[in-house]
Amino acid sequence: MRFTRRGVVLACAAAVGTVAAGLAGWQLNAGSGPASETPQVIIGDGIRTPAGMAWVPPGEFLMGSDSKLAQVNEKPAHKVRVKGFWMDLTHVTNDQFARFVEETGYVTTAERKPDWETIRVQLPPGTPRPPDEALVPGAMVFVGTEGPTSLAAYWKWWRYVPGANWRQPQGPGSSIEGKGDHPVVQVSYEDAKAYAKWAGKRLPTEAEWEYAARGGLEQATYVWGDELMPDGQRMANYWDTNQRSFPVVSPKAGGAVGTLPAGTFPPNGYGLFDMTGNAWQWVNDWYRADYFLMQSKLGAKVIDNPQGPSDSWDPSQPGVPANAPKRVIRGGSFLCNESYCLSYRPSARQGADPYSPMSHVGFRLVSDAPPP
Repeated sequence: MRFTRRGVVLACAAAVGTVAAGLAGWQLNAGSGPASETPQVIIGDGIRTPAGMAWVPPGEFLMGSDSKLAQVNEKPAHKVRVKGFWMDLTHVTNDQFARFVEETGYVTTAERKPDWETIRVQLPPGTPRPPDEALVPGAMVFVGTEGPTSLAAYWKWWRYVPGANWRQPQGPGSSIEGKGDHPVVQVSYEDAKAYAKWAGKRLPTEAEWEYAARGGLEQATYVWGDELMPDGQRMANYWDTNQRSFPVVSPKAGGAVGTLPAGTFPPNGYGLFDMTGNAWQWVNDWYRADYFLMQSKLGAKVIDNPQGPSDSWDPSQPGVPANAPKRVIRGGSFLCNESYCLSYRPSARQGADPYSPMSHVGFRLVSDAPPP
């Protein structure tokens, strides 16, 4: 699902014109996905190795997918080699982000007046600037619908909400009280980079993220294997269309949906929790819809430590310039489901406006600290 601040700006223009604690107890069910060897789970001790992080060893893997579930931007599968690195066990949580803000006084993108220049590049050329009073701090919020609707009409379940930010993800009146262990959301790519600098870490590359997410399983459909619910066990936080239609959130349908505490579900082969589902995750790369195709044409048997393309290209959104700046998001979220998104798969990828916070997007970090 691709949504940006452009919706509210176009509307304004129209108006103007008219975790680790439970690690040892989890038993990973890997389904039928093959693995070259069983990974060894190594968790940092906070003394010689980074606390709250798992070691992802160097290796080669098939990046992307040629499966029947794969979208065009995931194809073709191609061999990639990555160096070893440490990765956060979970998404960065509300409590962790709160410490960053308390120590630095950082003000997130959603808490600032929107910068017209960062919005303009996401809009059709010639779109008039909205009046200053329309450019108010806020963010995109999933609001759902009261009944079934066309899945092409995403504007019916997303809304730009003034005052929405990481402290009140659904807008004024909402709160993260009691949700300190949930993934922080309503953070832009720029916010994630600022946090990473403070933490002495960095965002993963897209290749590092997918390699880590697969947890040693080569070309498995999900990060836990090939069965969606092995032995009837739910393995990630996604929208279950067997329980409710998407995007219906009326009280009759069960009310609101959202994130769950980080580490709710079993970890993957490297000990990493929630690599898919719960909240999308920013990665460092620019997004090109054709990047995997470009990589496959390099003629290399193995592509060594790819850092992503030098620019963005995405022709999939009518009215948005194909070269509008976008960064990659990975992993899917609590909104992904079989009828619409299906992005709780390790090869699924999308691009997002780096200055657009959303209520289903967070992040996790990696470190280049020495190996164990």
